[in-house]
Amino acid sequence: MSQLFSKKNKEVFSVPLSANNPVTVQVLGICSALAVTSKLEPAIVMGLSVTVITAFSNVVISLLRKTIPNRIRIIVQLVVVAALVTIVSECLKAFAYDVSVQLSVYVGLIITNCILMGRLEAFAMANGPWESFLDGMGNGLGYAKILVIVAFFRELLGSGTLLNFQIIPQSFYEAGYLNNGLMLMPPMALIIVACIIWYQRAKHKELQEN
Repeated sequence: MSQLFSKKNKEVFSVPLSANNPVTVQVLGICSALAVTSKLEPAIVMGLSVTVITAFSNVVISLLRKTIPNRIRIIVQLVVVAALVTIVSECLKAFAYDVSVQLSVYVGLIITNCILMGRLEAFAMANGPWESFLDGMGNGLGYAKILVIVAFFRELLGSGTLLNFQIIPQSFYEAGYLNNGLMLMPPMALIIVACIIWYQRAKHKELQEN
C-alpha cells in the first residue's frame, strides 16, 4: 500500500496540477480551453471527460504496452482513445443531453487532444498501470482546473451567472451595471489563460526563461 502512494507516485499525480500543467506549461489543449469555457457547466463536464478518458486510456495502453508492435502503436492508441471517447459521448447524450449539445463536436475532438496522445506516448508506454493512471488523472485534472478557472471568470463577468444561477444582484443592473460581452468571445479566454500563465511563471521561478 505504501508503494502505491510513494513520494514518486504522489509527484506523478500532483506535478501536472501546477508546476507542469498541461495547458499553462506544456501549452496543450488550448483550442478546447477557448471553445468550451464561455459557461462553467460545459467546462466542468469537458474537464471531467478528458480526465476520465486520459486516466483509463493510460491504464489500457500501459497494460498492452509490451504486446503492441512499435510500428502500429499510434494506431492502437487512437483506437483505445476513440472507444473511450465514444463511451463518454454516449453517456453524456443519455444523462446530460443539454451539456452534450453545448459541447457539440468538442467531445469527439478529444480523440485528437494533444494531452491524451502525449501522455500515452511519453508515459503510459514506459510505465506500469497504476503510475499511468495517476499520471492520467493528474494531467486531466490539471487541464480541468484551467478550464474551470477560465469559465468561472467568463461566465461571471460575461453573463452575471455561475452554473446558470444569477450571481450579480439585479440591483446592480438597475444601477447601470452591464455584463461584459467581450468575456463571452474566444479571445478573452486566451487572455485569461495568458494571465494564468503569467501568474504561474511568476510563482514558479524555475519556469522563467533566462
